[in-house]
Amino acid sequence: MEYQIKRAMSVRKIITGLMIASFLVSLVYSYFSASSVSHAASSVSHTAHRISLSAGLNGQTSGMQEHDHMTSGRKGEENMKNKTSKVLPLLSCDLNDYRSDVCEIYSNVRIHGNSSSIFYSSDKTMNLKENRTWTIKPYTRKYDSYVIENVRAVTIKPLYASAEAPKCNLYHNITAVVFSKGIYAGKNFFHDFSDVLVPLFITARQFEGEVQILMADFQPIWIEKHKKFFNQISNYEIIDFNQENQVHCYPRAIVGLYSHNDFTVDPSRTPNNYSMLDFARLMRRTYSLEREFAANLVEGSKKKPRLLIIARNRTRKLLNIGEVIAVGEELGFEVAVNESSLHTNVEDFARMVNSFDVMLAVHGAGLTNEVFLPTNAVVIQIVPLGNLHWISYNFYGIAPTKMMLKYLQYCISEEESTLIYLYPRDHAVFTDPDSIHKQGWAALDKIYLSQQSVKVNITRFKPILARALELLGDRNFNVASQELLFCPN
Repeated sequence: MEYQIKRAMSVRKIITGLMIASFLVSLVYSYFSASSVSHAASSVSHTAHRISLSAGLNGQTSGMQEHDHMTSGRKGEENMKNKTSKVLPLLSCDLNDYRSDVCEIYSNVRIHGNSSSIFYSSDKTMNLKENRTWTIKPYTRKYDSYVIENVRAVTIKPLYASAEAPKCNLYHNITAVVFSKGIYAGKNFFHDFSDVLVPLFITARQFEGEVQILMADFQPIWIEKHKKFFNQISNYEIIDFNQENQVHCYPRAIVGLYSHNDFTVDPSRTPNNYSMLDFARLMRRTYSLEREFAANLVEGSKKKPRLLIIARNRTRKLLNIGEVIAVGEELGFEVAVNESSLHTNVEDFARMVNSFDVMLAVHGAGLTNEVFLPTNAVVIQIVPLGNLHWISYNFYGIAPTKMMLKYLQYCISEEESTLIYLYPRDHAVFTDPDSIHKQGWAALDKIYLSQQSVKVNITRFKPILARALELLGDRNFNVASQELLFCPN
């Protein structure tokens, strides 16, 4: 009997203990549920891309406006983490690249554009060398001494190094990209792409729109010209960096643009292995270009392949363009001539170019329009006299093959150049072009690019157009071809 009583009391104690434990678990669950709801409410309340602040270094806010996407804003950082197994530093600067200097900041970033100052949270455990102040010129042609002198330097400082660190006026929960447009973009269509649009794609496409552009040397007309492209890169307004007096604060910033070469993308150096083909596809999407593929002659379509000749009206003119049109039509092309300028509407011209199968032009910015051609189309570049084959290929010959286009390069002879009417045939212009090159870009530009026009030998040139037809019949999309004809090795 005594044993049964003790056993009953033990059972009661166990039951009581279980009830108390259950009650405690309920309390804990209720506490964390309430916290989660509170956190969710807090997250909802912080749906502002720009948040007005009156706080100091603690980052407390006093008001909010507009909208934000906190999760999306971290996509770029997550992609970067996938590229490296190392822990991200607070600040990382690459000043050794030939084309551009770039600093990436992964902490509390404060940007005051008008003073060209950027502050970041320092780590006092780091040594002084790692925590130093950096000064860079965020432009993609740092090797060009003429233009880099006119680019305003940006100073990047650790917050502890400045006793008067600016207070945040506007808080953004996305990444900032700060760079200079430079002076060439807006004056030359090639430089629009080579200096800004392609490097911006390389640098900012990874963020899928959750990035804000802060542009120095801001030019509203030029921004409007490429507005549709910028809208593909960023969901937010572009800030005029030089004129901005407000202090903008971001969790991450990239100062400068990555640039791999003139008008091309190296997939091995991009966060998501983006390529020049991806850039071309983005352009098609930007301007709603309908044709994905050029004419397929293998299928025996009765529709004639279309040849577009990009004309030039000042320098490097194709003087016998009428003869070229005639031989093109003789071979079976439908031929059209058009000319682009700084004032050309990009969208309209892009759609026009996309309707052609072959594009032909003398070396110049008009060839940049190859980015709008459909896959498997053919690009023909006529290279003026003066050992310009390497410049021509580097500017306009690398990109086509990366975009699954066919590329033909035709180097003219002395007899096809108007320079024979300006200089004696024993002049260094003909006998030693390298000596002109060694005099610098100004001499090269004056003689070979500005004084020269072209009159192709039709007998010599006709096989080039015939070859373009053959290439349109080559449906091997996995191997983009390139042929440099009559050009030095």
